[in-house]
Amino acid sequence: MAHTLAPLRFDPAYETIAEDEAETQRGLTELMLAIQRKTHADTGHAYRSVHAKAHGYLLARFEVLPGLSPQLAQGLFATPGVYEAILRFSTTPGDILDDKVSTPRGVALKVLNVPGARLPGSEDETTQNYVFGNSPSFQIGDARGLLRQLRPLAATTGRAEPVKIGLSAVSRAAEVALEKVGLKSATLTTLAGQAETHLLDDSFYSQAALLHGDYFAKLAISPVSPELVALSKQAIDLASRPDGIRESVAAHFRDHPAVWELRVQLATNLDSMPIEDAAAMWPEDESPYRPVARITALPQETWSDALRQQVEDRLAFNPWTGFAAHRPLGSIMRARRPAYAAARAYRAENNAVTIAEPTRLPGI
Repeated sequence: MAHTLAPLRFDPAYETIAEDEAETQRGLTELMLAIQRKTHADTGHAYRSVHAKAHGYLLARFEVLPGLSPQLAQGLFATPGVYEAILRFSTTPGDILDDKVSTPRGVALKVLNVPGARLPGSEDETTQNYVFGNSPSFQIGDARGLLRQLRPLAATTGRAEPVKIGLSAVSRAAEVALEKVGLKSATLTTLAGQAETHLLDDSFYSQAALLHGDYFAKLAISPVSPELVALSKQAIDLASRPDGIRESVAAHFRDHPAVWELRVQLATNLDSMPIEDAAAMWPEDESPYRPVARITALPQETWSDALRQQVEDRLAFNPWTGFAAHRPLGSIMRARRPAYAAARAYRAENNAVTIAEPTRLPGI
């Protein structure tokens, strides 16, 4: 029955922890550190273990919408309000690749100075962090499967870029063919099939579930302003432009604003909307994504040395930094907690910087 089921209240029994989960988390953390060490050795700089290449930063206005239903008005969204926010656009690998290498895209969001009960480990902070990818689900359902997938990817960090470009061309052609008939392949997009379209046209998803107060949900950021909608499926030329995605983002924001909606998909059916299988596509005909906030960015500079130093080296984006009411759920989200903490510590130590949660927008 489409749109008729009530949202499920969260029950701790909906999360199941495998006996070997701690071992899996250690393996994932070590693999991500291995990626960082390799990129660090190649470049002389300690980058993030994933989403190492940034394509732009935005200083934005985050508005919690008024008039939300009680099920949506939870945690950060319990009362209307306006906050400052930072967005970081990126692609997923841990090495810095030519944009001709097709890789999934992401955006990280940090909302500043929001009051509320905190997750353990972030009690002294006042930010809410989210990380999103441009596919509604993960290709892999759990942390154990992610560990298997990452082993060969970690082994190819920094190697054979021409081969990666060739694979991208084949995968992109298949993805473009699907999109011409109104389809999109989460698997192809994950496996180097991202079409050469404008990054700002994408919708981005939490992919895995989070608590939503008394309920649980997935989240999405979708473009709504005419300037962004006009970019739909717009091709960008990446030939001989290793940073072409970054350049296209910068060109847009020289003259144009942008508005996105942050939307919530409340779980209504545990069978079709499981927590522990992040590869499951939660059916939108059973529970659509509904807007809870609006993100507005005015025309601005999206790339500079000063911005890069502030956001790349001195900030971290971690979904475990935020409200207890929005605790990440499922094995992949749980595995992010130690892995992201280790990656942050590696960057801080090897770049000789302090990484901290901000209380104001970067003063560039």
